[in-house]
Amino acid sequence: MAELKVIWSHKAKFQRDEIFKYWNKRNRSTRLSEKLKLRIKEKTNQLKLQPNLGREIEGTNKRILIFGNYSIIYFANSEHIQIFLFWENHQDPEKLLKILSSKQ
Repeated sequence: MAELKVIWSHKAKFQRDEIFKYWNKRNRSTRLSEKLKLRIKEKTNQLKLQPNLGREIEGTNKRILIFGNYSIIYFANSEHIQIFLFWENHQDPEKLLKILSSKQ
């Protein structure tokens, strides 16, 4: 089986980058963001090998992979993995449910 391609939505990239900006500003350093980038790369590489690794989100065709304080919400098929959202888990879970239930 060929390795799956990972495609980030604009929204997921924006969310991820905003989290990096927050930590860079708060800590006056990029150290934590660099660590998080490595963790994200590890998780997306895992998804390439095991696309069903994340838990199914009921009522959707999406899955969620939780790691630490963050989650990747994605859809996988035989050709690629589409990352829809990059979520910081301390946010209101109702907000996430609202986003997932809206048409994207």
